[in-house]
Amino acid sequence: MHADQGRARWHESPEPLDAELFSALPAEYSKPRPSRWADFNAGGQLLGSFLEGPCFDANGLLDVTDIPHGRVFTVDPQGHWRLVVEYDGWPNGLKIDSAGRIFIADYRRGILLLEPKSGALEPVVDTWRSESFKGVNDLCFASNGDLYFTDQGQTGLQDPSGRVFRWRAGAGLTCLLDTAPSPNGLCLNADESQLYVAMTRANAVWRLPLMADGGASKVGLYLQMSGGIGPDGMALDSEGGLAVAHPGTTVWRFDRFGFRTHYAAFREALFITNLAYGGPGLRDLYLVDSRRGEVLRVAMPVPGRPVHSHPGPQVSRPSSQQPKETSK
Repeated sequence: MHADQGRARWHESPEPLDAELFSALPAEYSKPRPSRWADFNAGGQLLGSFLEGPCFDANGLLDVTDIPHGRVFTVDPQGHWRLVVEYDGWPNGLKIDSAGRIFIADYRRGILLLEPKSGALEPVVDTWRSESFKGVNDLCFASNGDLYFTDQGQTGLQDPSGRVFRWRAGAGLTCLLDTAPSPNGLCLNADESQLYVAMTRANAVWRLPLMADGGASKVGLYLQMSGGIGPDGMALDSEGGLAVAHPGTTVWRFDRFGFRTHYAAFREALFITNLAYGGPGLRDLYLVDSRRGEVLRVAMPVPGRPVHSHPGPQVSRPSSQQPKETSK
């Protein structure tokens, strides 16, 4: 980038992009009730849902999770909802690999594999060195099938002990970082040499350079944000730009140099926690308003980058050996 172009960008204001309602959780699924998750993560509110984990499959269907009530839904391109499974857990992040398998970061149960037709759930990673996780949050795949995920729990500036892990076939689980204040959403950069991790309570996005020996070194601050609650879900576009959900403010798009270029313009205050590119050519960014149970859509100036290109890690125990959860 030419120096004059860099100076010009510092003085440019990000462009607003109008967001529209794509679909809302049907009333039959949105009946407020108590939950232990909401007691400690939503001020004890009676929630009809708290949506998270948007991810599109190869057929253009959008999967989302509902953390406090242990549900996974799929939404078709016309906005019709179907309950895939309801189980005893707190599903947060969700990703689908190229084989169509659904991996869930469950706050209570670790990383799970969901068979969408039967509703069977199988543990993939549920402990680290015989200890339970603090509370896993989000996950993403590398093109070689490596699975990265965050272990957030209740960490923050008062307890910067959150962790970032990688699960690799044949090598198992590796802890890349264990000094993180509230690690949340994450995604790889374009050439997969670095991992972006949202540190929600630090109101920042960190950059983890991935070393040839499999570890991370010279971890640095990539974006320092302000206001709101802090960055949450993130997604990469085809130019290496980063879309960041920033609950309490908006959704920002940063180019590959870290300059703010666009933001989603809402008609009222929303609580967008996560996002995913979808639609024809991945031209639209789908935004989850967790508290209202809505999915919004905004046309982006740059298409998204596919998030699943190779099968994820193999699971040692066949799902037929696992008890089936309630599915519909």
